[in-house]
Amino acid sequence: MKVAIHGRSFRSEVRHFIEEMFDELTKREIEIQISEHFRDFLQQVGLQKPYDSVYKNRYDLFEADFMFSLGGDGTLLESITHVAERETPILGVNTGRLGFLATISPAELKITIDNLCKGYYKFDERMLISVESNWDIFEGINFGLNEFTITKRDTSSMIVVHTYIDGEYLNSYWADGLIVSTPTGSTGYSLSCGGPVVLPQSSNFIIAPVSPHNLNVRPLVVSDTSVISFGIEGRSKNFLVSLDSRSRVIDATAQIAVKKEKFKARLIKSTEDNFWKRFAKNSVGDWT
Repeated sequence: MKVAIHGRSFRSEVRHFIEEMFDELTKREIEIQISEHFRDFLQQVGLQKPYDSVYKNRYDLFEADFMFSLGGDGTLLESITHVAERETPILGVNTGRLGFLATISPAELKITIDNLCKGYYKFDERMLISVESNWDIFEGINFGLNEFTITKRDTSSMIVVHTYIDGEYLNSYWADGLIVSTPTGSTGYSLSCGGPVVLPQSSNFIIAPVSPHNLNVRPLVVSDTSVISFGIEGRSKNFLVSLDSRSRVIDATAQIAVKKEKFKARLIKSTEDNFWKRFAKNSVGDWT
């Protein structure tokens, strides 16, 4: 078996469980590859455990059976960009604060590794959103799990986002911006802008304006077979576009469309995991 590991910094109280994870993988003679970023952090904190290799980018990643993402939801989003079209199953381990996607606690790592070896797990497949443009906006990593956003930059003036579905005019949103969210992202930025909660397995996009001027405009749910395209204008000639946690400044010459990505993210869930329980827990502010 082969396991790739990507992680960020973790609290000192988590260290014991990370050491235990490496020991368990080594004891089972599982080949380990870690990201360069995670290797640098382990060296910084003086945690010396054996691993077989290091990958610097997604092209160096070996054909792993599983990817362990150690951090919070942000780390898991990064891990998805490392795996990309390989669709390697990702185990999200919550060593941070926010764990809506990364649902495994560090204390569960040892038993989880045993369950993986025995096949006691299930996949949670999540659709991804893909961005197409005449600009190389996101340096070849043109997909994300949560949402694509267009927002104003450093001005108080609103922008206008002319929006089309499958080439047909939908609306011109006078707003601070516009979000196109996946079902997974419906519990994030879209929700804070009045969008609906959509079950992760739904076949939809959510289009939600950010602080719209035309008050009769509401979030809209459309099929994930749709191609959604945009034209942007405003007093400022520069706009900010974001794909999950990655962002870049563009101008009005950028032609942009979004659609469903051809491949999916495959998250590993325990057999007891339940979306509504996690949503109820996190919606009241308990992110531990």
